[in-house]
Amino acid sequence: MKNKILVVIAIFFFTAVKAQKFEGLALTPPMGWNSWNTFQTNISDNLVRGIADEMVSSGMKDAGYTYLVLDDGWMAMERDANGNLVPDPKKFPNGMKVLIDYVHSKGLKFGLYNCAGTKTCAGYPGTRGYEYQDARFYASLGIDYLKFDWCNTEGINAKEAYATMSKALKAAGRPIVFSLCEWGDNKPWLWAENVGELWRTTGDISAKFDGYLDHGTWKQLGVMPIADMQNGLRKYAGPGHWNDPDMLEVGNGMTVNEDRTHFSLWCMLAAPLIAGNDLRKMSKETKEILTNKEVIAIDQDNAGMEGYKYKSEDSLEIYIKPLSNDDWAVCFVNRSDKPMQVNFNWKDELIKDTLFKKTMDAKNHTYKIRNLWAKNNAGDTQKPLSAMLPSHDVIMLKLSK
Repeated sequence: MKNKILVVIAIFFFTAVKAQKFEGLALTPPMGWNSWNTFQTNISDNLVRGIADEMVSSGMKDAGYTYLVLDDGWMAMERDANGNLVPDPKKFPNGMKVLIDYVHSKGLKFGLYNCAGTKTCAGYPGTRGYEYQDARFYASLGIDYLKFDWCNTEGINAKEAYATMSKALKAAGRPIVFSLCEWGDNKPWLWAENVGELWRTTGDISAKFDGYLDHGTWKQLGVMPIADMQNGLRKYAGPGHWNDPDMLEVGNGMTVNEDRTHFSLWCMLAAPLIAGNDLRKMSKETKEILTNKEVIAIDQDNAGMEGYKYKSEDSLEIYIKPLSNDDWAVCFVNRSDKPMQVNFNWKDELIKDTLFKKTMDAKNHTYKIRNLWAKNNAGDTQKPLSAMLPSHDVIMLKLSK
């Protein structure tokens, strides 16, 4: 009898763990827009409506960008007498529900931000001690996405804090994508698969290609250092649970080459694609990068296999990503400040992805090549690749049998 009880308890515990989050969310990496990178806390009802309109008219929605996420600063500085969060009445004079309904009317989904600590990173009311109350509030508003930060968390256990919020969202009854913005400090990839749909793997990104911005007490990382930090994490990602190397800085001050490289690498890494630029002021080049459907398809491939750095020699890096139907994506990155000659003999490279048990054998199989940025067919693997690659730029190819 004792053994039967133990078995029942074990089954219940396993089911409870598996059932902690909603099933079937974010089966491909989430795509959308977030207010922080460009606007920080300078947000408003008019801004959100303008961005929603632009997501539709610019082709972003058609390219797959679904979530409009309002980051820190949307709430008043104090909760009300009942402990409820209150949208800032100056920034959002009509309240939040009317605004969310407007975003939904555009065929988009809506996200909000809060923090696991006592206060948010910008000093607004955090969620510590209010998890279930806040989750019910979010559900009542009809939000679809929650970004949950990690400021002002002294003495708080990350795993427990995020698990509590996950359970609160589940109890509130509305399927909400849960984004753990914990900066990778407590290795969420080891424990967050059943807690949320995506988790940050690093500190904050900056619109800087290499290196970092030093703020004294913390550093804002460049694109390439963040890409480097993804090594070894791919085994933890897949449909419904993604490594998140932070939001996109495309259109925020880097060169076109650097923006293209940034976007390409995030797609190779099966990363969430959350734009952070002012969509209302996009250049033609920025729009072309963000809405390149062939490149986006690499990120959104249904197999959900994260790519990896295959080779690095003299500032030339090669990323490989296995795709569904035994296709492959290959991305050549020039990390140097000068143009580089790329010579790559496909037949000499037997590429074995031991994690996903995939092999690209161009010696015994011929693959057709599609250049995803030039948007043209580029022959096949019978002929070696020979090309001049500009500084900080990429050649991104799809190979199909």
